[in-house]
Amino acid sequence: MALNRPTLTIQRSEVLRFDAGLRAFMLRVYQLMGLGLVITGAVAYAVANIPVLFDAIFRTPLAWVVMLAPLGIVFLLGARVHRMSPAAAQTTFWIFSALMGASLATVFVTFTGASIARVFFITAAAFGGLSLYGYTTRKSLSGWGSFLIIGLIGVIVASLVNIFVASSALHFAVSVIGVLIFAGLTAYDTQRLKVMYDEVAGDEHNGRLAIMGALSLYLNFINIFMLLLQFFGAQRQ
Repeated sequence: MALNRPTLTIQRSEVLRFDAGLRAFMLRVYQLMGLGLVITGAVAYAVANIPVLFDAIFRTPLAWVVMLAPLGIVFLLGARVHRMSPAAAQTTFWIFSALMGASLATVFVTFTGASIARVFFITAAAFGGLSLYGYTTRKSLSGWGSFLIIGLIGVIVASLVNIFVASSALHFAVSVIGVLIFAGLTAYDTQRLKVMYDEVAGDEHNGRLAIMGALSLYLNFINIFMLLLQFFGAQRQ
C-alpha cells in the first residue's frame, strides 16, 4: 500500500532533523579537536621558548611524567567517560591537550618553524580529505577496524624494538606504515562517529561522545603530523 503524503512529509522531516543533528554533532567534534590542537600548539611553543620552563621539564625526571601522563589520561577517559559529566570530560580533554603540548615542546627545538608550519598544513589537508571521505562515503568501513588495530599494534611493537636495534630501514618502514594506519583510522573513526551518533540518545550522551570523538581524531591528527615531520621536517642547524 502506498504511503500517503502526510506520512512521507513526516518521514522527510525526521530525516532532515537527523541530518541537522548529525552535522551539529560533527561540527562540535571538530571544534573540540581544533581547540585541543590550539592548546597543544600554544603550550608546546611556550615551553620551547621559555628556557627555565623547558629545562625544568626536560632536564629533570619530570620529563617522564609529562610524556606518560597523556597516555594515562587517554585510558582514564576511555574507562570513566560514561561516569563523568560532559563538563568534567571536556576539562579532562583540555588538560590532556596541554600535557601533550608540553611533551611535544621538543618539536619546536628540533625543527625549524617554517617546516613545522608546512607539515602542519600538509597534515591538515590530508586529514580533512580523509575525514570527509569517512563522512560522505556510503561504503561501510567497519571491516577496516580489526585490520587497522592489528596494524597499529604492529607499529607500536616495531617502534619499541627499534629503540634497541636503531635500524634506519625499520624506522622508515614504521613511519610509512604508521602514516597509512592513521590515515585509515581517520576515515574509519569519522564514519564510526556517525554510526554511534545514530545509536545514542540525549544531549548528555552526545556531549560525552563528542569529546571521545574529538580525542580519537586528535590522536590521529597528531600521529600523522609527527610521522610526516620525520619525512618533511627540516632540522635546526
